[in-house]
Amino acid sequence: MNNAKLLPSLIIFGQVARQQSFTLAAKHLAMSKSAVSQQVTRLEKQLGQQLLSRHTRGMSLTPAGAKLLSRCELLSDQVELALAELSETRETPSGSFSLTIPHACEKSILLPALSQLCLEYPKLEPNIVVTDQVQDLIAHNLDVAIYAGELKDSNYRAMPIGSTGEVFCASASYVQKHPNVSLLVDLQRHKFISTSWQQAGVSVYHQDSPLQKALLNNSSPKLQTFAKANTLPCTLAMISAGMGIGLLPEFTLQTAFATGELVRVFPGYTGRQWPFYMVHRFLGEKPIHITRFHQLIKHYFARANILA
Repeated sequence: MNNAKLLPSLIIFGQVARQQSFTLAAKHLAMSKSAVSQQVTRLEKQLGQQLLSRHTRGMSLTPAGAKLLSRCELLSDQVELALAELSETRETPSGSFSLTIPHACEKSILLPALSQLCLEYPKLEPNIVVTDQVQDLIAHNLDVAIYAGELKDSNYRAMPIGSTGEVFCASASYVQKHPNVSLLVDLQRHKFISTSWQQAGVSVYHQDSPLQKALLNNSSPKLQTFAKANTLPCTLAMISAGMGIGLLPEFTLQTAFATGELVRVFPGYTGRQWPFYMVHRFLGEKPIHITRFHQLIKHYFARANILA
């Protein structure tokens, strides 16, 4: 099979899968709906596998389709950037690429994004600062920062990445010893382990109405803070050791939930929603590797939240 002939179909399939709609994908691609449908059908026939499951409620990805989508998303971005590089006659990015990220994004988001970026631009020299503390880009000589929370006014440029919510978690051994982990009235009786961004207190919302008034917040009776840690890994270690419960971004818990190391508790309640941004200090046109890094961070952030 001449795989090069599949490139248009792969890009079209990626758009259909992301939009979950032939109509929306056709509009985005400036193609007819029938042409888009034919490309996807042809791709399925050539691969010998069904990629989309069509039903009365719309469509969903098959396991093969989900696996292929993760590759197609990056492929489409790479094509656009390759053309941008040619049209702008830019040199290959090289030299130091300094950035700061919170601990929550380190493993499942930054590392795969940075690995892909360095494959595409091998002359880059990453310099990473992992911290939950806000770092000023100019003062710390940084190119970009991944920032969680509402942005303060500044002269820097912000590019949205996505958002995620916090959920309560505890070790299985802790739940065995403290079985009342479902009702709000029980929440304040448990030992709470807070991380750096929760030192001033937390807010708790009902699962079905996270945008309404907090059920618990800084002005109401507080959670019983038992221990504090300034990093996410330390907080996770204490929770895993059965020392108490935590309230952490859901995507950071996917591995621990999958292995059974941690379980979700108080499932009817959540913490706050956290928007994430990539902030950079380039006033004019961004270097090509900054644009690409934002694309990759968005991709892996979305993927981590889907898996969670």
